[in-house]
Amino acid sequence: MSSYKHFTGEERQKIQESLNKGKKKSEIARELNRDRSSVGREIKRNENKKGTYNWWRATIKYMLRRRKCKRKLRLECVKLRTFVIEGFGKRWSPEIITQRYKKENPGEKLSHNTIYRAVKSKELPDITPQTHLRRRGKRKNAHNSQTIKPTHTIHDRPSEVESRERMGDLEGDTIYGGIGKGCLVTFVDRRSRMLYAAKSHSRDSKLIEDTFKTSLAGVNVKSITLDNGSEFSRFADIEINHHTTIYFADPHSPWQRGSNENINGLLRFFFPKGTNFHDISDDVVSSVISLINNRPRKCLDWLSPIEFCRIFDSC
Repeated sequence: MSSYKHFTGEERQKIQESLNKGKKKSEIARELNRDRSSVGREIKRNENKKGTYNWWRATIKYMLRRRKCKRKLRLECVKLRTFVIEGFGKRWSPEIITQRYKKENPGEKLSHNTIYRAVKSKELPDITPQTHLRRRGKRKNAHNSQTIKPTHTIHDRPSEVESRERMGDLEGDTIYGGIGKGCLVTFVDRRSRMLYAAKSHSRDSKLIEDTFKTSLAGVNVKSITLDNGSEFSRFADIEINHHTTIYFADPHSPWQRGSNENINGLLRFFFPKGTNFHDISDDVVSSVISLINNRPRKCLDWLSPIEFCRIFDSC
């Protein structure tokens, strides 16, 4: 059975011409390769009170009906609507909200496209793409222009790091504020996606080395993969301090540290470019880290990093 297709303006003209010639609906249907009942409905719904069919009038009426035609809103359900609003309150994405809802309500259906439509049509109070969707319609990637000479590159990483078999293999980077406004040093565990981060007063390599100690205190670090930023020039001392090996990604290849880049994108939601980290307290940073570490992830079967670590009794 072929899919249903709306009548075109050309078909409506042929219908009017055929009716003027006195042809029957069955004849018109054969000429248009349409079902007789479809032709009958088209004529009945668009003819005037005198029983006359005009193709132009029919087209106008069709366009008006299409404007009024709207998809039934699924979020009218109080239970579902409340769950979605609470999910956005936790800074979850529509996909996360969808999967967690289905995980907690087996057998019930929900699509993330339904949530996106609700947000864009302003059906949810105080929730807009600009305030609650991660990309906000804008996306721009920046590249480090400075490089260092690494001892170990990403191509030297052992297989257990590549396959994400164990905890403790980290990807690291920095998130800059405005000029002279400090930065965040961030790390993401490749297996659990657990985020570790701390502020640094500047990109000075000595301060960055000290920030490694702050952010990774108590963490069993097995390896760290970084980009080629000059702030990591004291990597040899960092390796000694944390009893680990540091691997450097290829220049201008952020996809080689995909987990870290993804989380940094989340952090940018809370700390946009130009943020003055000198004015951001450690408590605020900690609360954002907690929020992200309690965010369910698709790659963890919709568990959060906290839940994942709890199950595996690590982190």
